[in-house]
Amino acid sequence: MNKWKDISQLLNERTPYWPGDTPYSYHLNAEITKGSSVNVGEIRMSTHLGTHIDAPFHFDDEGKKIIELDLELYIGPALVVQVDVDKSIGVEALVNIDLNGIERLLLATGKWKDRSQFPKEIPAIEPDLAPYLADKGVKLLGLDLPSVDYLDSEELPAHHALGSVGIHILEGLVLESVESGLYDLVALPLALEIGDGSPVRAVLKRKD
Repeated sequence: MNKWKDISQLLNERTPYWPGDTPYSYHLNAEITKGSSVNVGEIRMSTHLGTHIDAPFHFDDEGKKIIELDLELYIGPALVVQVDVDKSIGVEALVNIDLNGIERLLLATGKWKDRSQFPKEIPAIEPDLAPYLADKGVKLLGLDLPSVDYLDSEELPAHHALGSVGIHILEGLVLESVESGLYDLVALPLALEIGDGSPVRAVLKRKD
């Protein structure tokens, strides 16, 4: 029997975070060892820490916020594809993959090798890949990197290109031990009423 496989980053004080953003911290405000009847914790972190989704509001003031997103995007069949890329991910990296009818595409680049450190550089999604994927039916693009754009980008061309064709973004996946193929995916965001991003617990189960 196939079992669900966790493809999420572990959240703790050692989770690498975007330079200048809010790191993860956990604090007990009530402790049994100090006389309380329960342990009650407080979490502080960026909405873009670890494995997370981007809402369109992240890069567009008029874009949908987390609570407005269709949950069906984050539940259902997903194709995992290993891509061998260097500086960018374009159409040529996927041209030999049958993507027709694939709504959820997860790209394993293997370019974030040391998960204890935030990467210094990553390959970015080329903007012209967005309409190509949309034409195939892709609605959710996930990858094992902290962003679909270069880390020093301020214009965020990949974010905008994907958003313009209705493709949503799932970042920070852990896909090192996941083989290419078709899976069931669950990667639900939190019910944040005003949210530009949300951590997710992303899991996969191989389809028979």
